[in-house]
Amino acid sequence: MLKGRATPEGTAAFAARQASAHPQHWRSALGLTLSSIGMGTYLGNADPVTDGKYAAAAGLALSLGINVIDSAINYRYQRSERNVGAALRKAVESGALRREEVFLCTKGGFLAGDTGPATREWFDETYAKPGVIGPQDVVGGGHCMTPAYLKHEVEQSRKNLGVETIDLYYVHNPETQLGEMDEREFYTRLAKAFRALEECAAEGKIQGYGTATWNAYRAPAGTPGAVSLAKTLERAVEAGGPKHRFRAIQIPFNFALPEASLAETQEREGGSVPVLRAAQDLGLAVFTSVPLMQGQLLGRFHPEFRRRFAGLKTDAQRCLQFARSTPGVTAPLCGMKDPEHVEENAKVAEVAPLGADEYASLVAALRG
Repeated sequence: MLKGRATPEGTAAFAARQASAHPQHWRSALGLTLSSIGMGTYLGNADPVTDGKYAAAAGLALSLGINVIDSAINYRYQRSERNVGAALRKAVESGALRREEVFLCTKGGFLAGDTGPATREWFDETYAKPGVIGPQDVVGGGHCMTPAYLKHEVEQSRKNLGVETIDLYYVHNPETQLGEMDEREFYTRLAKAFRALEECAAEGKIQGYGTATWNAYRAPAGTPGAVSLAKTLERAVEAGGPKHRFRAIQIPFNFALPEASLAETQEREGGSVPVLRAAQDLGLAVFTSVPLMQGQLLGRFHPEFRRRFAGLKTDAQRCLQFARSTPGVTAPLCGMKDPEHVEENAKVAEVAPLGADEYASLVAALRG
């Protein structure tokens, strides 16, 4: 496995080599220099053709100034992790970059299968017979976050990615469990999950951890699936003390799902604020998913609206510009399995994010 992890020196060196990138393309987050656009790996068929596309796309992204790559063990039945790993190894072995220059993220929580859908035989051989988990540990037909399960998934993801250390490991959609138990039990389980990840971090298998969510932090307090970011951080302190390694969250955010910046779902200092503001207050990095709403937002903008995005030519670029210009967002993660999409999206790195006044005017137009 590739040794090393993302480092301040390595990520700064990566940024310094990207001559075409605008200086504001780079974000200081988690002590690193990170690209303001990241590559996601969720969609696509589970077949060799798509495997090849993802490996090529990841390699191209790394060459075009994107050093944030996000995956999950269940994406395409572990194939996406393996494709990213193949691309990273090729880039490192060719001398194009060093492992220390890339911020590698993945997730665990959903049963993954292995190159294809999970079967009972696969479950028994992978989990039940070795004593990792049993059917009683699985919630909602396919979600688990017991300590033994997460430790097992960290090991498998390290193998898939071919790296000694994963830079950021998320508990994947923990709110999935809320439909099966009360809030007290949910946070107890979350603390146990975090304790397991603290142990993985102490062993050098991950650098930090967080939660990748869908509804959790966007849902109003008291509604189904709502999770308190403050209580989540309390569980991290319980698990790892004041120097815990809970570093980041991932949330959906785009023109159609703006709740992260507009909906006051999180309690802070006697009031309520949007989750992006709460995360800033708590010192967390925020990576956002579905910036294009899986392509559903493309081709729907009025010409007058498009003119607000100087220097950009496509709706995909405009969606990325909106997300990365939003205060509190470290980087939007855009699914890219086709090299031409990587080239299109990477062009956003060449222009500055929207200024504060430009962004405020844009949001006012959206609200109007």
